[in-house]
Amino acid sequence: MNLEPVITTVNDITLVTLQNCPSEFSFIADLFQKISDCGVNVDMISLAPTQGAFTSISFTISDNDLDKILSFTSNLRDTSNIKTIVSSGNCKISVYDQKMKETPGVAAKVFDAAAKIDTDIRLITTSEVDISLLITAADFDQTLHEIEKVMHITK
Repeated sequence: MNLEPVITTVNDITLVTLQNCPSEFSFIADLFQKISDCGVNVDMISLAPTQGAFTSISFTISDNDLDKILSFTSNLRDTSNIKTIVSSGNCKISVYDQKMKETPGVAAKVFDAAAKIDTDIRLITTSEVDISLLITAADFDQTLHEIEKVMHITK
């Protein structure tokens, strides 16, 4: 079992944000079922805290599925008050480290590395052992380099 940090990357990612969504979880479950029915695979998901009866949901998909999601969100806008924001051409950098569970400060290191070069971070998701940053393609190389430095990963 590898106990060293591992950094993985994925390019050509679209960020979709749906604002003014009903906050009932049945709506959210149905929303993602309909996206699945379109043949679109969702990766990162972030749900904002509810504001009364509404919330915002952000998620990522492959740029290859952009046409499918635009068709879906167009229909969604026509039938609801949901506002859609779509940004393609992003990249994801994920830091996986089994030791994160018992090591305070890993997120601080990763965020500090991104802050040093003023990375345009679009979305962050985490788990006990993973931190994923969605960033613009323009910031990808420099951000990856800075994160590799703070995580002491050499090539």
